Order: sequence, then C-alpha cells, then structure tokens
Amino acid sequence: MEALSKKSVADINTANKRVLVRCDFNVPLEGGKITSDKRIVASLPTIRYLLDKGAKVILCSHLGRPKGEFLPEFSLVPVAGRLSELLGRPVKMAKDVVGESAQSLSESLLSGEVMLIENVRFHKEETKNDPAFSRQLANLADIFVNDAFGSVHRAHSSTTGVADYLPAVCGFLIQKEIDFMGGALAEPKRPLVAILGGAKVSDKIGVIENLLDIVDVLIVGGGMSYTFQAAQGHNIGTSLCEGDKLDLALAMLKKAQDKGVKFLLPVDTVVGKEFKPDTEFKTDHAQDIEDGWMGLDIGEETRKIFADAIKGTGTVIWNGPMGVSEWPNFAGGTIAVATAVAESGAISIIGGGDSAAAVQKLGFADKMSHISTGGGASLEFLEGKELPGIAALMDK
Repeated sequence: MEALSKKSVADINTANKRVLVRCDFNVPLEGGKITSDKRIVASLPTIRYLLDKGAKVILCSHLGRPKGEFLPEFSLVPVAGRLSELLGRPVKMAKDVVGESAQSLSESLLSGEVMLIENVRFHKEETKNDPAFSRQLANLADIFVNDAFGSVHRAHSSTTGVADYLPAVCGFLIQKEIDFMGGALAEPKRPLVAILGGAKVSDKIGVIENLLDIVDVLIVGGGMSYTFQAAQGHNIGTSLCEGDKLDLALAMLKKAQDKGVKFLLPVDTVVGKEFKPDTEFKTDHAQDIEDGWMGLDIGEETRKIFADAIKGTGTVIWNGPMGVSEWPNFAGGTIAVATAVAESGAISIIGGGDSAAAVQKLGFADKMSHISTGGGASLEFLEGKELPGIAALMDK
C-alpha cells in the first residue's frame, strides 16, 4: 500500500483569503445544550492556525439528520456560542447555508475573523453531492479545507463536491489521520499487530482481508470470534454466530496461514446465561462452550496471551471491544487489551468507535499515539478503500 501525501493548510498561502473549512461539529445536544464539546475542541488547531495567518475563516458542518429541512433543533447556533468561548473571539453565525445571510457575511469578513454557516444538511442537495449546491458553497470562499475525518468516507457536497471548484487541502486533524493510519498501513514499524473486536465478522470482512496482507499478528476477540470458532467445528453454545460467514472465516484462517500471519483467537471465554448485564456468568473453554451459555468476553488466559502478543511490538492497530464492554461484568477483556496497548511502548492507533470510548473512559487516551476521530471512516481506511473526501484533496 502506498503512503498518501496530500497538501495541508501549512502548504498554501491563506493570508487575506476566504477559507471554507469543513469541520465535524456533529456534537451531542440535550435541550439545545452541548453535552460534549470534544469535536469542537479537536477543530481548534486548524481554525487558530488560519486566523493567525490572517485568513477569513468560513466554517461549515452537518449536525444530526435533518433530512434536507430547516429544523431549529439541528441548528449550529449552540456550536457558534461554544466556539466563540473557546476562541476568545466572536464567531458570526449565518442564518442560512448558501443564502443571502451566508453570502453577505462571507463578503464582509475581514482577515482574522471567523463565521459559521448553518447546518449543511438543511439542504437535501448536500448528501446528494449536487454540483449546483457544491458550486454555491464554493462561491463563499477562495480555498477549501477539509478537516472532518469522520465524514471523509461520504461523497457529499461539503466533503468532496466543493473541491471541484476550489483548491482543496486538508486541515491538521485529517493530516494526523493520514500520517498515523496511512503510515501504519504503508510503512509500519514492525512487528505490526492488529486487534479486531466487535460483534460481527461481516462488519470487518474488508478490514481483515486488507490487514492479512500487511500485519504480522492478527488478534480477534469480541462477538466476531465465535463465528471463527464455529467455522472450525467448535461448540459455541448460544454465542453470537453468523452462520452464512463460516466458509469465509475458514478462508481467512487459511489466508493467514499461507501468509505466515499469526492469527490469535480466544482460548477461554466469560460466558453468561442470558444477554443481560447481571446474568449469571462463569469462564468456559472457548472451543467448547456449554450448551445454553453465550460468550460475552474473553477469559483470563486469553487476556494474558493477547497481552503477551502486544508486548514489544512496533505498531498496534486496535478496532472493536473484546466483549460487551459497557457491562462491568464483561468489560475485563477490553480493559486488559487497552492496558496492554497503553503499556506496549508501540505506535498505538485506536480506530474510533467503541475502542476509542473505552480508552477515553479508562483514562489511557494520553498513552495512545493516535485515537481516530472517525468510526466508519477509520474502518474504510483500514480496509484500504479510497476515501472520497481525501481523494478530492490536492496531492503534494
């Protein structure tokens, strides 16, 4: 796999230029109040850099799924308020997306000033990547900067369409994703270990296929591991299993063998009577789960084996929990893996979603080299797919 090399905001002159920045301000709201401003904070380095360089900054984002309607509960007004506090300067808020308010504000913007247009998904043309709407967005600015990694796997007007009409570069958030995720796949520090968890093999088929070509060790835990056990004819009780993926699971095990990739599956598992947080539980052999019991986490022995495989590696990529990690009785495996990754000294890349949440919750975030800001986007990146929002940017 070739390393990606895209131009960033640092590679171009933005002084006195109107710069349209696609951010990820899809923040959780309750009663019109932001409950977590993590995504807003993540966008600050790019915004501050542009303001310091004398750019006229026009921010845009989606929020929720208003499905092409102007719905007040999906307005970005609360974001403008929080952003003003964080930047210590006013953020002018347009009343629309590409209408009179956005146009006149963008035309009157001075160097070092910042504005935010309304939720791009208030127009149904946004998700259709409509060229006329993309051109209207592009007309607000002279340069386009994409810094919303969580949306780069979608070809929408504000992620790819505007790049047809403006010079397009990435912001520092996307730059970091390309450097870490792209670097780990193209030129990894070896040995390279990938840890995959989560419920279904079907969600990660492409990821496993791609990783088997580049990793030294592949560790599989979580609900998806029981499909691999069943494929080999083992008893898995009432554990989660994708019956239509058994041949595929066998083919992947064979591919790992042919490629000389060490493929690790659980040897013991914490099983429960029912799929409930307070169900009766015990540890069972992973290849012979008692009838009427279901696997809900990796066992103690497996935790040790996985931790040993993670020790002293060059690069670790982790995506997906080892069990039902939101339930304390079945979170031990995910905690053990997170601890092993944090203590490994390796370049550690956490691929968004549940793994990122687990690492944050355990207070290990500062021990990881990189925590991806995009769930779906990071999965597609690991699959080796071309991400439209990155492909649309100018090459170095």
